[in-house]
This record gives sequence, structure tokens and C-alpha cells, in this order.
Amino acid sequence: MRSASLQYANALADIALEQGAAESVLKQLSEFGAAFAESAELRVFLAAPGLSREAKHGVIEKLAARMGASKIIRNFLFVMIDNQRTPLLPGILEAFQQVIRRRQGVAEAEVSSTVNLSDAQKAQLLQTLERLTGKKIQAKYALQPELLGGAVVRIGDTIYDGSLRSRLNEMRARLTAE
Repeated sequence: MRSASLQYANALADIALEQGAAESVLKQLSEFGAAFAESAELRVFLAAPGLSREAKHGVIEKLAARMGASKIIRNFLFVMIDNQRTPLLPGILEAFQQVIRRRQGVAEAEVSSTVNLSDAQKAQLLQTLERLTGKKIQAKYALQPELLGGAVVRIGDTIYDGSLRSRLNEMRARLTAE
């Protein structure tokens, strides 16, 4: 199922980027995804195999109009209905966000520190991370007092550990090895 979500996400990203509408498509798909997640009735209706395609298209048409969604979103949802893929919507949304960020050269960083970083510290950290990765960085910040000091940054599968705890552990390992 994961690969199907990624295929749909890539197809939507191709169209959105080609038409220069990546941000608006992401916003609209997120809004529809939130409505889909909130409404069990909508999920059941769209997944019901006994209902006609036309009835489902009609509901999507009305929802798209009410939400101010673009033709891209409307047509994308029609394709999902036609291929009975509406249950994959949450996974497609997540994959679409990742695909768009990757194609735009943006990486998401999770920064954990012992104290709140000042704006100057955040700017310096972002600048360093952008230089290291060659990508634009969007950071999420969290407090982790157990680090003792410093910070830990995770970008995808890569971890940059500048915490006092890890340095103390390294020192302990070197001392015990000697």
C-alpha cells in the first residue's frame, strides 16, 4: 500500500509543480485530508463499493466547491475514487508533503536542545545545517533536558549529535578503553 501512496503522490507532485501550484495543492489537499479524517461518514461513503462513481463524484464536486479547491485537487480525488483508493488518502498526503519538499530541495530538521534557542542561535544553526546539507532547512524545535547541554539534530536518517551527554559518553568510552 505504501508504494501505491507514493505513486499517487508523485503523480500529483508532477502536475502541481508543472503548473506552479505546489503550495496551493499541498494546502488544499491538507484541508481535504483533515475533513476526510474528521468525518467517518465521508470515509465510509467514498469507500462504499455499492455506490456509483457518479454519486461519489457529485459529493467531491460539492466539497471541492465549498472548500475552494482547484481543478487539480478535484480531478485527483476523482481518480482516487475511480481506482478505489480513497482509504489511502492519509498516506498519500504524507507522501505528497515529503515528495514536494524533496523536489523543492527542502529538508525537515528535528532539533532537540536542553533550553529554548534564541532567534540568533536558530538562525546560525539553520545556516550551518543548510551549508552541510545543501538544502533549505525547515526546523521543528523540541526541549529535551536529559541531553544535559548542546543539541541533537535529525534530518531524515542522519543525526548530528552535539549534546553534552554524547560527548561525556564518548569520553567515558575512551577512558575505559585506555
